[in-house]
Amino acid sequence: MTAIPSFMFRHTATIEPLIGEGAYGPVYGPETTEPCLADDKRQLVRDANGLEIVSDTTVYFKPGVVCPPGSRVTVNGRSTTAITSLVRDGGGLPTPDHVEVALK
Repeated sequence: MTAIPSFMFRHTATIEPLIGEGAYGPVYGPETTEPCLADDKRQLVRDANGLEIVSDTTVYFKPGVVCPPGSRVTVNGRSTTAITSLVRDGGGLPTPDHVEVALK
């Protein structure tokens, strides 16, 4: 496994992973803080239901970070919701394995 080099993770993100829905709305798991690389760029992404949504930030984490769609993420002083979460794994090829999360 080849991961994105640690020196690239210049930011810190706080993740509250979505674990389900309760009577009063979303239910979040324990908060974790993870090093990351935040890229503020606007792009069109599709959510889990296939709807097109504009993402303002893409965050790159080390492999193994858990941040399912719907999680609350705070990065660069801004708290928002994860639209998509993709595990980028080259299956042993020399690619930069990571977790890529698009934020609203």
